[in-house]
Amino acid sequence: MGGQRYHLTLTLDGRSAMHGWWGREATARHQFASWIGERGRPGARIVLVDEQEHRVLASWTDEADRLPD
Repeated sequence: MGGQRYHLTLTLDGRSAMHGWWGREATARHQFASWIGERGRPGARIVLVDEQEHRVLASWTDEADRLPD
């Protein structure tokens, strides 16, 4: 995908649910926050990757917010 450097993925209960690609980091980070607000729920994982540098820029999961039983 020429020019689409930033890749955002949403998995629900371990299954791929959505993908998005953006050319600008600021836009991708905005979408990342938007996806958390709109789609963040138990079992969700949202990850933003810089495909050019092969590194994770941000990730979200509800697991970090849970207290142990």
